[in-house]
Amino acid sequence: MNLKGIQALVVGMKKSGVASAALLAREGAVVRATDLKPLDELPGVRELNIPFAQQNPAVFQSADIIVLSPDVPADLAPLEAARRRGVPVIGEVELAAPFLKGRTIGITGSNGKTTTTSLIGHILRESGVPVQVGGNIGLPVTAMLDTSREGGWNVLELSSFQLETIFEFRAHIALALNVTQNHLDRHHTFENYAAAKGRLFATQRAGDYAVLNADDAVCVAYAARSAGAPQWFSSRRKVEPGATLSGDQLMLDGKLLMPAGEIPIRGRHNAENVLAASIAAARAGVSPAAIAAAVRSFRAVEHRLEFVRSVSGVEFYNDSKATSVDATLKAVDAFSGGLWVILGGKDKGLEYTGLRAPLAAKAHAALLIGAAAPKIADQLQGAVPLVPAKTIEAAVAHAYAHAVPGDTVLLAPACASFDQFRSYEHRGQFFKQIVNQLQAKD
Repeated sequence: MNLKGIQALVVGMKKSGVASAALLAREGAVVRATDLKPLDELPGVRELNIPFAQQNPAVFQSADIIVLSPDVPADLAPLEAARRRGVPVIGEVELAAPFLKGRTIGITGSNGKTTTTSLIGHILRESGVPVQVGGNIGLPVTAMLDTSREGGWNVLELSSFQLETIFEFRAHIALALNVTQNHLDRHHTFENYAAAKGRLFATQRAGDYAVLNADDAVCVAYAARSAGAPQWFSSRRKVEPGATLSGDQLMLDGKLLMPAGEIPIRGRHNAENVLAASIAAARAGVSPAAIAAAVRSFRAVEHRLEFVRSVSGVEFYNDSKATSVDATLKAVDAFSGGLWVILGGKDKGLEYTGLRAPLAAKAHAALLIGAAAPKIADQLQGAVPLVPAKTIEAAVAHAYAHAVPGDTVLLAPACASFDQFRSYEHRGQFFKQIVNQLQAKD
């Protein structure tokens, strides 16, 4: 991509936008930046020494190319107008693609992306394969270019927000873990959301691999969109080529990989994540023995079913990254019962009725926090006792006061964090801080 002299506008100036603007400037583009926030509230932007204007319709004029950060909706009216003028509107991942050396493993899905991305990176690293991890976690792809290398692998978590603006970006190994309702406040319909994730497979070529969940109809349909060879994983039945959970054994390409009991992270969904990761690592050249050894040494990702501590026989788990109903269902499924589940935050247009039966079976109560609490209460009424806690502090205090030894307090909100917190990480860290201040009961 020749960017020299091109008039470029970067929209959204968080870390992805800053990295995009730096790349554009380095490649000789004439760069401008914009954001809904004023310059003083945007760390790192002033240091770029490029023109900045707070977002308004006029800033979208006179651009030869527009680069979006992932949190910027791709259907804004000024962007649609720019497309009608013939202006390319791309995302940060697409901008980085021509400059990224080595081969790429791209992971998408509604749940499990971060764990699976981290696990694949861990397997490759432990096996001596040159690898770097980023994308929707850690570094933006545009900040990974200088450390990419021929012969190495780039393992990238990719969200629907990132994938809806790719056109040429290619994953040599692409994974779809599952596709369930999420981000309907952004994509408006489930079909739009699923289609955005499917773009990861539409840009593959012959010789690539499409690693797909055989138990998820949307993922199965992605096989028809890919020029790569389908590789299947299933926790319910035998599939090939690929990986299967057979009883309590993980099978890879028809041979024993490892017993499920040796996976160090809890939950059936994490067995599925290991199945998907093992296929990706194997297709990247790692032996089954090395894959199994690396899985055994993997530790849970922060904010993803993360054990915090046990106090007076009550265990506390932080799953702040469970920002959808399906993610919360998977978290609840990882426990046998005795749960105090903290739910709520910023609603994403989802339905919470799917939580009724699992919570009725396993939870003492649901403790409701944040802006979505009234909607959740309305949809869960009568299924499980509801506690209008409002805040995490009050929820933890109530649950701990009423829990008995053997119970578990689980933060798995099924909502975004932005009503009360900066991010799911901020929410999880706050939860852990509160839990770590608890005193043992007399």
